Amino acid sequence: MTEAIRAAVFEELAAVGYARMSIEGIARRAGVGKTAVYRRWRSKLHLVLDIVSALAVQGLPAPDTGRLETDLRLLYEVTSRALRHPVASQIIPDLQAEAARNPEIAEAMQKALRDGQESVASSILAAAVGRGEIRADLDRDLALDLISGPLYWRAVVIRSPKLPKGYLGALSRATAEAIKAL
Repeated sequence: MTEAIRAAVFEELAAVGYARMSIEGIARRAGVGKTAVYRRWRSKLHLVLDIVSALAVQGLPAPDTGRLETDLRLLYEVTSRALRHPVASQIIPDLQAEAARNPEIAEAMQKALRDGQESVASSILAAAVGRGEIRADLDRDLALDLISGPLYWRAVVIRSPKLPKGYLGALSRATAEAIKAL
């Protein structure tokens, strides 16, 4: 039942957005009564925070192909698909707008996005250091920004409908070279 409710939250967020989302709508989509939702979460805010926090824990598998550039390419392929998923592409901008007005949502979004991406990117960087591809004392925060920023910019900020042909390969090469220069 909890999974049905969580799935219903994503559907409801995509359909009506956070501001218009209601426990009644979630319960209807999940095929449960409102009391089943309220038994687990005391408000829609707590429900959304729980789901956003759960996403942070899931994380992505860290690729380890033996080369920084190909590790980045795999990460970008998975991240690009996730950001362009029809539900995610509607939910993320809406939650960010709510985060501007609600510090609790802002904190949960920041944690979900930062921690999830950071753990994978940190693993990629650690493996590259271990192979001698990059310096151990590089500016880690800058490297993480270089890894995480471009796809997020394209998919979420400017909402580009699709990536140009060869973009992920070019991005992987450019990012790997930039990180090596740090």
